Amino acid sequence: MRRYLVVANQTLCGEALFAELRARAEGGPCSFHLVVPATHPHELSNHIERHARDQAQQRLDAALARLADVDAEVTGEVGDASPILAIQDALIAREADEIILSTLPAGVSRWLRRDLPHRVERRFELPLILVVAQEEPAHQ
Repeated sequence: MRRYLVVANQTLCGEALFAELRARAEGGPCSFHLVVPATHPHELSNHIERHARDQAQQRLDAALARLADVDAEVTGEVGDASPILAIQDALIAREADEIILSTLPAGVSRWLRRDLPHRVERRFELPLILVVAQEEPAHQ
């Protein structure tokens, strides 16, 4: 069984990511563990951090409900605000064969501006699948 660690925040409920996950599930037995870094554009106070975690949890709950009909085991968690630390923490608790990273498009995505896909590949030495949202939901 193929094990995927899926990392997304604002794009978690996007069509591009759901299409990727459904295609992987149709390709054979697999499991998905969703990690939603509790990122916020202005991480300045505890109030904002709580708000970021609440938003991440809401996205996670919506994604888990939407993926209930996928023929795969789907679990999830809200992770650290740093996507790298969120991935690291998730990989301590479970193994993964590949990482699926979903982000906003170039020009909008802080993750792409910070070269997150390459940093993830170098740090975790796992195959990386990059899914870029087609629409611009807000700011990541």
